Amino acid sequence: MAREKRREELYVTVPNLFRCPISMDVMKSPVSLCTGVTYDRSSIEKWLALGHKTCPATMQTLPSTHTTPNLTLRRLIQLWLSHADATQALPSSSAVSKQAAAEIIKGEFDAESAEKLIGFMKASEGNLKFVALSNGAVSRFVEIFAETDEIRIRELIVEVFDLISSENCVRDRLNELILKSGDERDCLSSFVTVLQKGNTKSKIKSAKILELIAQNPESQQKISEKPGLLQNLYNILTTTETAAVEAGLSALVAIATTRTAKKELIRLGIVRSVGRILSGPDPVDGVIEKAVAMLETVAMCTEGRGMIGEDGECLAEIVKRLMKCSGAATEHGITVLWSVCCLARDRLAQETVAKANGLTKVLLVMQSNCSSSTRQMCSDLVRVLRPKTTKSNLAPYDTRTTHITPY
Repeated sequence: MAREKRREELYVTVPNLFRCPISMDVMKSPVSLCTGVTYDRSSIEKWLALGHKTCPATMQTLPSTHTTPNLTLRRLIQLWLSHADATQALPSSSAVSKQAAAEIIKGEFDAESAEKLIGFMKASEGNLKFVALSNGAVSRFVEIFAETDEIRIRELIVEVFDLISSENCVRDRLNELILKSGDERDCLSSFVTVLQKGNTKSKIKSAKILELIAQNPESQQKISEKPGLLQNLYNILTTTETAAVEAGLSALVAIATTRTAKKELIRLGIVRSVGRILSGPDPVDGVIEKAVAMLETVAMCTEGRGMIGEDGECLAEIVKRLMKCSGAATEHGITVLWSVCCLARDRLAQETVAKANGLTKVLLVMQSNCSSSTRQMCSDLVRVLRPKTTKSNLAPYDTRTTHITPY
């Protein structure tokens, strides 16, 4: 019993191959997607249940969500677990017990102790819950994050935030404390510093946390008004790291809900940057979807529609991506085109979209399983894009039907 208890309390070094890429726990029932990546069944089923159509590790669009049990890996994990007692008989210097983890939370918090605590949390779901639910732990982490001047400790705290935010019972408390400003504690300023000086991993996690806490108009406004925050989130888009670009775009879409925030992003050059991302070499579907969603966000204001209408390359890329990514990306793209060509009645934009074979693409979208609002926008786009001065067999086309007359 003592030996079994010791095994549960110690942080065990687990082979990366045995960890689920989503939960980071040892897989109990490993299953593989069509992309070849293996996950724990419970984790990937939760991911797919949320409506995701991509592989979490590769961000590839999944032509099929069918999973196949990875029996070989399951057997290897079982063999490893059966011998874990022997291999862990002598604990390493990085081993942390629950008592030691509790002492780290309450005591002096340096980089070494933070790394040990993170290792303890990643070792098992039980360890993660133990830290997340420890009395005063969340307040302590927020306090350290706001008060420390060491960028490495801030990076590590961001990783702790990312881990404990997966627990629904502490998520609201974490959001409340992060957004709470004071003379001695300002977490949002600390996020600005991490986005400026932190490593890529911590920047990605910071963007995800900021997106998480942007839950309502009040929090969105508070985050967007923090000096330097929008600027530094925007700067992430200039990196070559796909995960960073996607995280930055996703956070900006969630945060930039006010007119002031949209105008600031337009001033920074968001339309040009998104156009460059879309025209880049083989952007993954997740990035394309977030990029077009970002354009839809800025297209909600006059200045945004004007900038998009002036950027012919960006418009052409939107047309090019219709029906070639996710359904959500296509609907975002149609909304952007409708905003510029129909709502703003931008003649130059209409000509650019038409030259990019936009009419054909819009007609194809109308035939797809799109929403009724998207189909109505397509109908409006057909009216402004079809030829008016030359004879065309599209002239009698009835936009209320989903049938396309060949031409």
